[in-house]
Amino acid sequence: MVASTHPSASGKAQSPDAETAHGASIDPADVARFSAQAAEWWDAKGPFAPLHKFNPARLGFIRDGAAEHFGRDPKARAPFEGLRLIDIGCGGGLIAEPMRRLGFEVTAVDASSENIGTARAHADQMGLDIAYHAATAEQMEAEGAGPFDVVLALEIVEHVADPEAFLRTCARLIAPGGMMVVATLNRTLKSLALGKVAAEYVLRWVPAGTHDWRQFLKPDEIRLMLSEEPVAVSGPYGLVYSPLTDRWSEGDSDINYMMVATRA
Repeated sequence: MVASTHPSASGKAQSPDAETAHGASIDPADVARFSAQAAEWWDAKGPFAPLHKFNPARLGFIRDGAAEHFGRDPKARAPFEGLRLIDIGCGGGLIAEPMRRLGFEVTAVDASSENIGTARAHADQMGLDIAYHAATAEQMEAEGAGPFDVVLALEIVEHVADPEAFLRTCARLIAPGGMMVVATLNRTLKSLALGKVAAEYVLRWVPAGTHDWRQFLKPDEIRLMLSEEPVAVSGPYGLVYSPLTDRWSEGDSDINYMMVATRA
């Protein structure tokens, strides 16, 4: 039900090297839509308010899953020190920053240079060293980036032009013994009613037109898309919103869910 969004700060925050993302995965209309809201990424009461509320649940899932996978103590200070992570479709850095605080060496990319400008400016204000790039997953692969112990593709696959090619590229960035977390929305009647119609037109959690329900993916479709890559896929792990507590927690996968792919 939560929006997947990827905008950035004003042009003033853009880096001087004028990076440009390119690649077959880019959907220009989606990039333009999210770029237009870029300056509001870190406004917890702005257009990304639903994502701010969603963040604790997905952060907890990633932290606990990575701690179990790598044998780390999630309560330790910087428990993931020494591990490399890439956040693909990082938006304004809402996930990249807490991942850096957990000790990961973080690389974060987004197709929107506006998003990257916002993310860099905010990370600088917070004193966090994160390697931000206006780039796509396929650019990172072509440039020989990685491999990474953790690959994150959160609320992004439903916005790319070729989901299978995108996911397979992301999987190839996983280091041996590493893992990938994919978060997206399920293509169900419930997600059409709540994740699309209610979220965009009734509750107005996200701008109208943010999602195309036809681009939502079923868990088995993600599993099939990754079947030719040397990874083991588990899930779905559902996340549900409770209006009574105004919080997200683990539950059914009818709307929002995550999948985990691990490489031996």
